[in-house]
Amino acid sequence: MSDHDNWPTTGTINTFNVHVGNVLKQAWKLPVSVFFPEVVPNMCISFPHVSVVCPGTQNGLSSTGSQENQYNLIKDRYDGCRIIMGNLEITQIESNWDFSFLKTIREVTGYVLIAMNHFQEIPLGQLRVIRGNSLYERRFALSVFFNYPKDGSTGLRQLGLANLTEILEGGVQIINNKYLQYGPWIFWQDIIRDNSAPIDIQYNGLRGLCWDTRCTTRSHCCPLFNPCVLCVSVTKTVCAPQCNGRCFGTSPRDCCHIECAAGCKGPLDTDCFACRHFNDSGACVPQCPQTLIYNKQTFQMETNPNAKYQYGSICVSQCPTHFVVDDSSCVSVCPPDKMEVERDGQRQCELCSGLCPKVCEGTGAEHRQTVDSSNIDSFINCTKIQGSLHFLVTGILGDDFKKIPPLDAKRLEVFHTVREITDILNIQSWPKELDDLSVFSSLTTIQGRSLYKRFSLMVMHIPTLTSLGLRSLREISDGSVYISQNANLCYQHTINWAQLFRGRGVRVNSFNNNRPRAVCVAEGHVCDLLCSDSGCWGPGPDQCLSCRNYSRDGTCVDSCNFYTGAPREFAGRDGECVACHPECKPQHGTASCTGPGPDECVQCANLRDGPFCMSSCPTGVNDGQKGLIFKYPNREGHCEPCHYNCTQGCSGPGLNNCLGGQITAIALGVPAGLIFCLVLFLLGVLYHRGLAIRRKRAMRRYLESGEVSFEPLGPGEKGTKVHARILRPSELKKLRALGSGVFGTVHKGFWTPEGETVKIPVAIKTIQDSSGRQTFTEITDHMLSMGSLDHPYIVRLLGICPGASLQLVTQLSSQGSLLEHIRQHKNSLDPQRLLNWCVQIAKGMYYLEEHCIVHRNLAARNILLKNDYQVQISDYGVADLLYPDDKKYVYTDTKVTPIKWMALESILFRRYTHQSDVWSYGVTVWEMMSFGAEPYASVHPQEVPSLLEKGERLSQPHICTIDVYMVMVKCWMIDENIRPTFKELASDFTRMARDPPRYLVIKVRHQWRTESERGLLDAELEDQDEAGLGDGFATPPLQHSPSWSLSRSRINSYRVMTYILALIDRFL
Repeated sequence: MSDHDNWPTTGTINTFNVHVGNVLKQAWKLPVSVFFPEVVPNMCISFPHVSVVCPGTQNGLSSTGSQENQYNLIKDRYDGCRIIMGNLEITQIESNWDFSFLKTIREVTGYVLIAMNHFQEIPLGQLRVIRGNSLYERRFALSVFFNYPKDGSTGLRQLGLANLTEILEGGVQIINNKYLQYGPWIFWQDIIRDNSAPIDIQYNGLRGLCWDTRCTTRSHCCPLFNPCVLCVSVTKTVCAPQCNGRCFGTSPRDCCHIECAAGCKGPLDTDCFACRHFNDSGACVPQCPQTLIYNKQTFQMETNPNAKYQYGSICVSQCPTHFVVDDSSCVSVCPPDKMEVERDGQRQCELCSGLCPKVCEGTGAEHRQTVDSSNIDSFINCTKIQGSLHFLVTGILGDDFKKIPPLDAKRLEVFHTVREITDILNIQSWPKELDDLSVFSSLTTIQGRSLYKRFSLMVMHIPTLTSLGLRSLREISDGSVYISQNANLCYQHTINWAQLFRGRGVRVNSFNNNRPRAVCVAEGHVCDLLCSDSGCWGPGPDQCLSCRNYSRDGTCVDSCNFYTGAPREFAGRDGECVACHPECKPQHGTASCTGPGPDECVQCANLRDGPFCMSSCPTGVNDGQKGLIFKYPNREGHCEPCHYNCTQGCSGPGLNNCLGGQITAIALGVPAGLIFCLVLFLLGVLYHRGLAIRRKRAMRRYLESGEVSFEPLGPGEKGTKVHARILRPSELKKLRALGSGVFGTVHKGFWTPEGETVKIPVAIKTIQDSSGRQTFTEITDHMLSMGSLDHPYIVRLLGICPGASLQLVTQLSSQGSLLEHIRQHKNSLDPQRLLNWCVQIAKGMYYLEEHCIVHRNLAARNILLKNDYQVQISDYGVADLLYPDDKKYVYTDTKVTPIKWMALESILFRRYTHQSDVWSYGVTVWEMMSFGAEPYASVHPQEVPSLLEKGERLSQPHICTIDVYMVMVKCWMIDENIRPTFKELASDFTRMARDPPRYLVIKVRHQWRTESERGLLDAELEDQDEAGLGDGFATPPLQHSPSWSLSRSRINSYRVMTYILALIDRFL
C-alpha cells in the first residue's frame, strides 16, 4: 500500500502551503502548481485590504423577466465583485451563458443558491467562504437542485468550488442534479463549521472517476469539485489536536490563527485566506476597533481616534456613501427610535429626545385652508409645522357645503407634540369646551417667515378663552401679536412680549377688547407668586414665563433638593434644578454634587475609579491597544488594576486572586440546571402524551366496538348493517353551547364511557321536535345506520343517546365551521385550498348518496374543519330522524329556514333528493368563492322562489373564472335530472385542482408555504377514472419560466418521497 492510500478518501479541498506541496512533488514528481495552482514561485496568496463589495439578492426562485434580462442583471451586479454582501442566487438560466465574471468572487455573506439551470459548470473557483448570515429555507448556506433540462443530456456536471473550504453557518443541500458527478461526494463535514447543520445530498448523477494521467491512481477524485487538477489535498481532518480546526501543515506548530476561516498560509492573523469575524486592514480580528476606549490616565471612556466601523465583515474607517453610522456599524437607515444627525462631517444615528422629528405640512393652501376633522390626523406625532396653522369657524364647527363634520375637541391633543411653526399661528375659532390653548404646551418657537398683515400670532373672537396656556413659548422670531375680542381672556397683559421677540424690527402689538386688567386682578386671575416679573401664560407655577427662584421640569419651585429630598440636586443655568448623578451619595447638611457628571460627586455611593463614581469597576474594557482592562475594588472602595496575567477579572492584586474557579463552577452549574429543567419538561410531556394516547385508544376502541356491531354499510344499503353505539345520559356532560341551528343546539362536552375514567372531548347535538310529532325513546334503523357511516369527509357519529330529546355525539371540531374560517382568513386563502375543499365536499356528498342519505341542509355553516386542509360534512340525516315517515319536513320559522340554499322543487313541493342536495352544493361553493358572503343578501327569503322561477341566479364571484361559475350554474338548473351528480362534480373540481391559478384568480400574499403543506397528498382523491390526482397543496407559481411546471412536479415528487421515507423510518 502506498503512502497516499492512507490519506482520507473523502474530504474537503484546502490548498496547502508550499511546504506540503514540495512533499507531494517529491512523491509524485509533479509541479507544485498542479496540486496548488495558487501557490507558485514568487507569489503568495495575498489578503485583499480593499475589496469590491456588491449587494446580493433575496429573490429565491422567482425570475426577473426574460432569460437575457435575468443574465444581464446578474452580470451587471456581480462583474468584478470579490465580496457579495447578501445572497448569491443563480436560478432559471436555460442557456450556456458566459459566467466568467463570477471568477473574482471570494466571499458570500449570505447563502449560495444554484437551482433550475441548464449550464454545465458554474465558475466559482475563487469562492473561499460562505458565511451564512442568511440561509435558504432557514437551513442551507449552499443549495443546489434541479440543474438539468426536461429533455436532453446536458446539465450541471461540476460545481467548480475548488477553493471553498469554510461554511460558517448553515448546511448544504444538493438534490436532483441528474448529471452532477463530483460535488455530492465531498466530505462536507470538513467544510461546515456547525456540526449540527443539515446535509441533504441525494438523487444526483453517478460518482465521477478521475482518468487524467496526472492522477497516479484510478481514484474517485477524492474530495474534489474539479477532477484531477486538485486530486489530493490535506484538510482539517489531518490537523494537530492543538489546532482549532484549520492548519497549514500537520505539525502542532502549523496551526492557523484562531480568527482564520477557510485556511491559511501561516500562523499570523494576516495569513488567513478569510476571516471568521472581521477583516481589519488585512488582519483578522474578533471585532473592529471600538469607538470608545478606556483611558488609563483619565480613568474614563474616550473617543478612539483609530475607530472603525463594521461594514459586513470588513472594518472601514468611514462608511460608504448613503450609509450612516449606528454605534459601531454602517447601516442604510437609522432604527425607528433614532434620528440621523451630522457630527464632525459624518452622518450618525442618535437617540431621539422624546419623539423623533417629524415635519408636517401646515394649512392655508386652497385645498387645506383650516384645521378640520378631515385633516386633523395628518398632524399626529408632528414636531414641526412647515407653514402656518389656521383655526377657522368652518374647521371647528364643520362645513356643511363640503360635508365636513365638526371637530371633536379631544382630537386637538395631537398638537401636544408640536414644537415649532415656521409661519404663523392664527386662531379665530376654538371649541367651547376648552378655555385655553394648552394643546400647544410644547410649542417653543413661532418663526413668522411669512406674516399676515405684520402678525405671526393671532387669537381673536373666542369668548370661552380665559388664558393662553402657551407655557413653553419662548421665541417669536418675526412679526407682531394680535390678541383681541376675547371677552374672558386674562394674563396676556402680564407677559413681557419684548422678551420673546428676536431681531431689531419694531413690533406693534394689538391687545383690544379682552377682559379688563382690573377685573382680572379683582377676580384673582394673577400670576403665581413663584413667577418672575416677566409674567405668565395662566394660573399656576407651571405657566410662568420665567421663575423668581428655581424651576424643575418647567415648573417654578421655591428651592431645589440641595440638602434633603430625592434625588439630590444642584442649581444649573437659569436656576434649573438638575439631579445629581445616580452614583453620587446623598449628603446631609451639605451639597451632594457640584454638577451632573459622575466625577462631580462629593462622595460616591458605591465605588470610585479615579475621579469617577461607578457602580462596578471596569471589567473587560478595551484600552485601544488590543488589550482588556480588569480592575477590582479595594477596602476603601477604589478600583485598582488586576494582575496583568488575569484575563477574566480578579478579586485582589495578586496572581492567586485571578478569577477562574468561579467561572468553572458556573460553567458546570448552568448545564446541570438546564438538564434538570429538561428532565422536568420531558416528564410533563410524557404525562400529557400518555393522557392523549389513552384518549385516542379509548376513542378507537369505542369506534370499533359498539353495543350492536356488524359490518359497515355497503353502497346502496341502509339499515341492514349497523355500527353504532347507544349511550346513556350519565355518560355525557355538556360544558358550553357552541351554536344552534334549524334542528337543535350543539354543545361542547365530554363523553366518559361507562366503566372508564378517560374523558373524550366531543360535540353533543340535542335534537328536539318542537311540533311534538316525534319522540326519540325507541331506537330506529335510521339512527343505527347513521353510526355506520365512515368517510374522511363526513363527521363521524360516535354514539346516540335516545330520550325525550335525541342527543347525537360526534367528533369535536376545534376549528369551527368552514363559513367562519373563510370569513376570518379571506386574505390568506389560496386557489389550491379552495378547490381542494370543493373536491372533498363533493366526495363526502357522493358517499352519502351511495348510502341513500339525503342531507337536506347542506351549507358552508354545516361544513366543519378537521384541520387547515380537510373539511367534513355535518348535520346529515337529521331531518330523517325528525320525520322518518313523511320524508318532507316543514320549516315553520322563515327566519331560520334555509330557503336561499334550497332547490326550487324543495321550496315549492317539499321534495328532497340527492339532486336537491346538488343545488345546495352549488350555493355552498358560491359561499366559499365569495369568502363567506350571504347568498341573495338583499332579497327577503319569501321572494327567493319567484326570483328563481324568473331565471335569476347568484352572480359570478370575482375570483372565479367562467369555468368554475358554469359548474355552479349547472347545479342550479330547474330540471333536476340535468344537474350534475356528485361524482361528476368531484371529477370536475379534481381536474381544476391540478391547475388552480387557471380557474381562480387570487392574489396570494404568502407565495411559499411550509413543507408539510406542500407535501400533503390525499390518496382518497384517486378514482379509477381519476388516476394521478391528489388533494396535495402544491405551491402556487411565482413568475417562472416554462420549465418551472416540470421542476415543480419534481419538487413535489421529492417532497412526497421524503415524507414517506420519514414515516417508514419513524415506525421501524
